[in-house]
Amino acid sequence: MSKERAKRRALLEAERAARMRRNERKRARRAALRRLVPKVRVGRTGKLFARRSRAQRSVIVTLVLVALVLVWLFIPSTSARIGISALIIVATPALTVLVLDRRI
Repeated sequence: MSKERAKRRALLEAERAARMRRNERKRARRAALRRLVPKVRVGRTGKLFARRSRAQRSVIVTLVLVALVLVWLFIPSTSARIGISALIIVATPALTVLVLDRRI
C-alpha cells in the first residue's frame, strides 16, 4: 500500500513539476513579448480630433457649419448642394491636418 502511495505521489509531483515548467515558459514568453511591445501607445487616442484643443475643435466645427449654411443658401441646385456638402465633410479632416499640423 505504501509503495502504491509513493508511486502516486511521485506521479503527482512529476505532473506538478511539468505544469510549473509550462507555466514558467508561458510567463517568460509573455515577459519577452511585453519587452518588445512599447508601453505607451503612440498615435490614436480613440477620440476624434484628439490632438486639437477645445478652441480649435470649436473653430473647425463653426467653419464647417458656416460653409454648409452658405452652400445651402446660395446654390440653387439640390444635387449640387448635396455634392458640395459631401465634399466639405470629406475634405475637413485633410484640410485640418494640412492647416493645423504645420511644424515651422
